[in-house]
Amino acid sequence: MVFTVFVITLFLPKQPRFRYEFEKGKVWMNKDLISPFSFAILKTNPQVNTDKKNALKDVLPVYQYDASVSSNSLEAYTNEFDIKWKSKQLDEKDKLKFKTESYRLLSNIYQRGIIGLNAKQQTNGKNYDFSLMENNVANQKNTQDVFTTETALLHFKANFKSPNQVMVDLIANLAEDHITPNIIFDERLTQIIQQNTVDNISTTKGMVQKGELIVSKNDVIDDEIYQKLESYKATYDAQTKTIGSRALVYLGQVVLVSFMLTILMSFLFLFRKDIFSDNRQLSLILIVTTGMLLALTWAIKIEIPSLYYIPFCVVPIIIRILFDTRLALYLHLLVILIAGFFVANSFEFVFYQVTAGMVAIFSIKNFVKRERFLVSALFILMAYFVSFVGIALLREGSFREIEWVNFIPFIFSVLLSLLAYPLIYLFERIFGITSDVALIELTNTNNKLLRELAFKAPGTFQHSLQVANLAEAAIFKIGGNSVLVRAGALYHDIGKVDNPQYFIENQNTAVSPHDKLPYEQSAQIIIQHVHKGIEILRKNLIPEAIIDFIRTHHGNTRVDYFYQSFLKNSPEKFVDENIFRYPGPIPFSKETGVLMLADSVEAASRSLKNPDAQNINDIVERIINYKLEQNQLDNCDLTLKDIETIKLIFKTMLMSIYHVRIDYQQIL
Repeated sequence: MVFTVFVITLFLPKQPRFRYEFEKGKVWMNKDLISPFSFAILKTNPQVNTDKKNALKDVLPVYQYDASVSSNSLEAYTNEFDIKWKSKQLDEKDKLKFKTESYRLLSNIYQRGIIGLNAKQQTNGKNYDFSLMENNVANQKNTQDVFTTETALLHFKANFKSPNQVMVDLIANLAEDHITPNIIFDERLTQIIQQNTVDNISTTKGMVQKGELIVSKNDVIDDEIYQKLESYKATYDAQTKTIGSRALVYLGQVVLVSFMLTILMSFLFLFRKDIFSDNRQLSLILIVTTGMLLALTWAIKIEIPSLYYIPFCVVPIIIRILFDTRLALYLHLLVILIAGFFVANSFEFVFYQVTAGMVAIFSIKNFVKRERFLVSALFILMAYFVSFVGIALLREGSFREIEWVNFIPFIFSVLLSLLAYPLIYLFERIFGITSDVALIELTNTNNKLLRELAFKAPGTFQHSLQVANLAEAAIFKIGGNSVLVRAGALYHDIGKVDNPQYFIENQNTAVSPHDKLPYEQSAQIIIQHVHKGIEILRKNLIPEAIIDFIRTHHGNTRVDYFYQSFLKNSPEKFVDENIFRYPGPIPFSKETGVLMLADSVEAASRSLKNPDAQNINDIVERIINYKLEQNQLDNCDLTLKDIETIKLIFKTMLMSIYHVRIDYQQIL
C-alpha cells in the first residue's frame, strides 16, 4: 500500500491546482473574482488562426533576379545564330541586320525580366504582386510588369519584322530556344519570411490589471468573460510552476491518495476479508489502480487532445470479472475520484466515467460468452452517448450547437476497453485468480482431465455430470456462482481415476475388490480419492477454487458403510474412528455446501430400487437432514429457506431423471 501511494504521487503534476471550474454560457456561482496579478488576455485559437491567415496574405513571394541567365542566354543565342547563318548562305548585310535586331529584342526582354511563375502563388491565371531581390535590394513588382516565357516569345514575334517571312520564323524559333526565366522563385527565403511573420503575430488582445474585476457572482459567462477566465487560468498555471511549495503539494497528494486507499483497505477488511488476507489478490487490486492513474498522468504530461481517450472502464470490467460487482464499483469510484483532481471540468468528467463504469459492471453481470465483451462495449458507448448529448444540451441548449467531433474520444476509449480481455487472462496467470472465463474453459468436457475421467471411470464421469446439473440448478435458484459450482462438480471426484474399480459406480460385476480387503483398508482407499484429486489438480495447475470442492465435498463425515461393517463384524476390536473419517474441511461457501448435498443425494438416488416420487422425496429429506445433524453445513452461509429450496429442486430434477410423474402435493 505504501509503495502504491509512492508510485501514484511520484508522477502526478506537482503545481497547485486551479480552484475554479467554469463553462461558457453558465452562471458564475463563486464570489466576485478579482485579479491578484496583471495578465494579458489570450486570443482564442480561431482568432489567432485568422490573424495568421491575414498576415500571410500580406507576405509577398520572393523572387531572385539572376543576371547570369541573361548573359549566358544572349551569348548562346549569338553563337547559334552564327552557326545557322552559314548554312543559309545569305549575304553579310542581311545577316548583320537580322542579328542586330533580334539581339536587341532579346536584350530588351531580358532587361525587363522573364519570370518563372510559381503555381502556389498564381490563382485562376491572375496577376499577383511579388518581391524582386536584385543585389540584396527588394522591390515590389507585379507579374504583369515582367514577361513570362510565353509572353516573351509573343513579344519577340510581334516586334521582329522582315519581308522574308521564312527568316522571321527561323529566327523566332531560334529565339524561343534561348528564352529562359531570369526571375526565379526563392522558396526558402519566402518560407523564412512567412515563418517570421507568423511568429510575430500577437496571441493576446489587451490586459487585465491587478485588482481589476474579472467576473461578478451570478454573471453569465459570455465569450469575453470566458476568454478572460481562460487567460487567468493559463497565467496561474504558468506561475504556479515556479511559485508555491512543491513539497507541500506533494504532501497534499500523499494525504489524499493515502486516505482513499485506507478507505479501500477498510472496505476489504470489513466486507471482503478473503481478499484482504490474500496478498496476491490485494496486489492485483493495487496494480490495477496504480496502472490506471499512471496512464492518466502520462496522458496529462504528453498533453493528449482529450483525456476521454483513456479507457477508464477497463478497471471495473477487470475487477468485476475477477472479483465481484460491489468491489468493481467501489474501486472504479476510487480511481475516478482521485483522477478528478487532475482534469478540467472534474464534475463533468466524474459524471461521464461513473455512469459508464456502472453500465460496464451491469452489462457483464453474467459473463458466460466471449461476445459479452462486445455487448458490454456497446452498452458503454451508449452510456457515453446519452451523457454526451445530455451535457451538450444542458450547456448549449441547441442540437445545432453540439460539436459531434468531441464524441470521437469516447469511441476510441470504448475500443481500448476491449484490452481488458487479454489483461484478465494475464492477471489470472500471474496472480492465480479464477475468473468466470477460466471456469467456462474448465467445464468443457473435452478438457484432458475430464476426457481421462470419462475413459477410465465412466460411471464416476456420469455421476459428476448429474451432480453438476443438480448443483448448478440449485445455486442458480438461491443465488451464487453457477459456473464455479458446475466446474467444481465436474472435478470433485477426479481422484477416482487412479483406482476406479474400487468405487461402486464403476463396477460392472457383482464381485467387488473390497470383498478381499479389511474394512479399514477399504475405507482408506475410498478416502484417498480426495487426496489424489487434490494432487492431480495441483499437478495440472487447476485453480485452488476448484480444489476447494474436492477438499469439502465429503466434509469430515465418516465412510459409514465400512465403519458400520467393522463394528458389526468386529465388536471386540478397538476402533479408531479417524481411520473411517474424511479429513475435511467442511464446506465454507454456498457453492461448496450445495455441491456436498448434490453429491450425496445423487449417489444415494442410484441405490433406489424403485425410484418413485415417495422414495425420492424420502431420500432427499433423509440425506440433507443427516448433513445438518452432522454439522456439515455450519460454516457455509446457507439459510433454512435456501435448504428448503434446494430440497425442492433436487426432488423435481431427480423425478425428471427417473421419469417419475411428479405429485407436487406429495413433495410439499
